[in-house]
Parts: sequence; C-alpha cells; structure tokens
Amino acid sequence: MPCGQRESGAAAALFVVGVDVGSTVLKCHVYDRAAAVRGSSCRKIESLYPHPGWVELDPEVLWSQFIGAVKEAVQVAGLQMRQIAGLGISTQRSTFITWHKRTGKPFHNFISWQDLRCAELVNSWNRSLLLKVIHVIFTVLHFLTGNDRYLAPSSFTFSTKQASLKLSWVFKNIHEAEEAAKKNNCCFGTIDTWLLYRLTKGSVYATDYSNASSTGIFEPFTKCWNPTLSRLLSIPMSIYPPVKDTSFNFGSSDSEIFGVPIPILALVADQQAAMFGECCFHPGDVKLTMGTGAFWNVNTGGNFFSSWRGLYPLIGWKIGEEVVYLTEGSIPNTGTAIKWAHEINLFTNVDETAKMARSIADSQGVYFVPSFQVSVNDPYLCACFMGLKPSTTRNHLVRAILESVAFRADGGVSNNSFVMQMTSDLINKKIEKPIIADMSSLGAAFLAGLASGLWTDKEQLKKLRQIETVFEPQKDSEEYKPAMDAWTQAMQRALHW
Repeated sequence: MPCGQRESGAAAALFVVGVDVGSTVLKCHVYDRAAAVRGSSCRKIESLYPHPGWVELDPEVLWSQFIGAVKEAVQVAGLQMRQIAGLGISTQRSTFITWHKRTGKPFHNFISWQDLRCAELVNSWNRSLLLKVIHVIFTVLHFLTGNDRYLAPSSFTFSTKQASLKLSWVFKNIHEAEEAAKKNNCCFGTIDTWLLYRLTKGSVYATDYSNASSTGIFEPFTKCWNPTLSRLLSIPMSIYPPVKDTSFNFGSSDSEIFGVPIPILALVADQQAAMFGECCFHPGDVKLTMGTGAFWNVNTGGNFFSSWRGLYPLIGWKIGEEVVYLTEGSIPNTGTAIKWAHEINLFTNVDETAKMARSIADSQGVYFVPSFQVSVNDPYLCACFMGLKPSTTRNHLVRAILESVAFRADGGVSNNSFVMQMTSDLINKKIEKPIIADMSSLGAAFLAGLASGLWTDKEQLKKLRQIETVFEPQKDSEEYKPAMDAWTQAMQRALHW
C-alpha cells in the first residue's frame, strides 16, 4: 500500500514501530511485514551543558519528542494506531535519571553517557590501591580456576561513559535523591526504563538485560545488579529496576497517550539493537557502527568472553532461554568530529567529503586527533591538528579527519565510502553496508515483531536483510602503517592536556 493511503475496514495489526533514541537524533520508523519503512519521523536531541564537561538531557523535552515522533511516523505511514502490533524502543546506553517512586518527579535531568563530571573521580579510582588489589585477587582466581567470569574484573577500570560513578555522585550531591533512597522511594532508570514508566503511567518499572549490562553496575555473568560494586560506591540496591527479556511483553501504553493501548514489546540498548538489526545472530559475527560514536561488537554466542585488551563483555539480548553475549570496543564521538568540521565550514555537504579526500594522494603529513578516548581512558585528551603547513588545504584537513575515523575502527558515518573502504583495507575483511543505515531502530522493530508474531524466527529476519554495497580490501594494510604510526604518535602527544 503506498504511503499516505489508509487500509479500509478493520485492518489487522501488521506493522511495528521501532524508535531509536540516539545521542543526537531521535528516529522513529514504521515497518511492515517485509521490513520496509512505511513512515518515518525524527527529532533533533538537544543536549544541555550546565557546567563545563557536564552533558544532560531535559526529560520532559525528550518525552514530548518521543511521543510526537511516534504519532507523526504512524500518520506519515497513512496508518491508524490500532494497526500497530507493537513498539520496540532502542536507546543510547548509560544515560540515566533518578525519580521519586511515589510522585514520579525526577530529581535531576538525564545525565548523559558523554558527561564528564566524574572524570577526576574516575582517574582517582583507576589509580587507587584498592582497585589494584581487586585486579590481583581476580587475576589469581582466574589463574586457579580458569573461569572467565574472573577475567573481566581482573582488568576492570572505571570509565566516564559508565553510569556507576555518576550515579554515586547523585547520592552524594542531590539531597532529595539520597533521602528518597533511604526510604526506598528512589527509582533509577536508563532512558528505556523511564520511557516505559511514563508510557504505562507508572504501572511498569523495568529494563532489559542489554541496557542493564551497559551501565557498568550490572554483572553480565551472573545477570544481576552488582551488590559488591554498589556497596563500594554507596549506591542503594533498592533503586534498581527488575530486569526482563529484551523481546518481551512489557505491557501496553496508557490509552490516553496514543488513543489506543500500544503493546511495548522490546527494550534494547542501541548497539545491541544494531547488532540484531544487522542479523549478526551467530558466534563470530561482527558489527561495526560508525555514528556519533564508533562501536565494534563481536557475537560470542552463549560464551561470556572478556579480554586483557580492554574489550568489554556485554549481554547482547535475552529471548526466553537464549542469552547472547557480545564483546565490545568503543570510541565516542566519531561522527561528532565530522559534524564539527561541517559547522566550521570545512565543507558544505557531508556527501562531498569522500570526493575531497580522494582528490589528493594523502593528507600531506597532517593528522587529526579528536577529543575523545582512543584506546585509552583519558577524558582530558585534547582535539588537535598536527603537521599543518602553509600548503595544507581544506582537502588535507578533511582527509585527516576521515582517516582518524578509519584508524580507530552502519551508522551515519558508514555512508562515507572513503571511510568504509579504508576500514576494509585496514582490517583486511569484507564489509557489507546495508541499505538501511538506521540499524538500531530496525533491531528494536525486529525484536518487537518477534514478540508480536509479525515474524516467526530469526531465519525469517535474515531473509529480509538487504545489502547496498560490499567493500572489499583493495590495499595491503601495511601500506597504511607509516601514517597510522604517525597518527598514534600525534594522539600520544595530545594525551592528558
């Protein structure tokens, strides 16, 4: 049925809505049984910066944007709300809020995963004798038992991206939250939990395993909120929500919100949602997302895997008895670097950057280091260009920025053919780029569709996957070694600014 036309009669609910609440944009798509987009809507997410390094979101603005986007997408699709079989919600991870259990009133704005208010605390903990002792204890336990559950804590470090220390900060600095927690009246939730709470007018309070495992407070091996870490950080265990399956009937939205109750059938963290949307269902499948941040996820199946090299173990999704684990490496703000270059007029249209980069043989010794963590946990890394010369042009600067993205590694940046080809060369692997770049929204919709019965199993979902471009390695990765070594040297000089 063409968009804009309505089905006649009492049509069956043959559509699902997937919403992705990202770091910069909220996107909502309506999908039919063929996983084709029938209607879309998006809203720009405006971050708040009340103090240097602080990043927050206004909960009421986000709520209004979420509801408005869902209503608009369904309207654009030419559908009625009663034709929606279910809603799947993908959200940015570790952005959280606390609120009063009885009144529903937030104690503060959402504190973003990009927030750096606890940077000094993170560094202090990571240098502490206590953490070194914990590393030794779990290293010995891993050596004696060979159990991989001890490998992750043996090399665990705090990160500014995690919710743990920022949540601890809340109870030390916001008196109302502290007092409510003492009386078991404080709720903690990532964006998915809070949206579910609002959609059901407070009747459902829960999260899923993918979101919980991304907070840094949830133990993915035991699949429980971590009581030891909570005690260590003086976080009350009473604040945590129950954890449910990723594809699950969480209840329905209150009928006053959309006119009819809409079943909420999936809550999922954005990178895990993108993994599911890419149909990376088998152990060894790899998903690379290049959006606001760059995320490299490997499906490790039912095996909990941790690495000495800082890869972080996560729960990808839980559906019934099936629990799929992932291991992840991440770098924030890859897309932000390109957005910044656009804002200072290095180029007029993002689409032209690949052509600009290819118009020159190399970056002429110019290297760009964005101000985000690059394989090191340094929130004070400064942004800089190095190697500038009188002959440096805009093309050299743009190529240096794009190379910095590829050196670190679906999403918006994946639309840049120069970055994708260079990434394929560097890892010496074929990269499949899907037609739909909004994989998080599609993954949430897939999970909701499985719960609603719109799709029967993952094999059916794999048949719906459509590839736009395949990038094959064209250069030996060794050809990039001199430039990569020079970029690494530039990054080292920018540390601890």
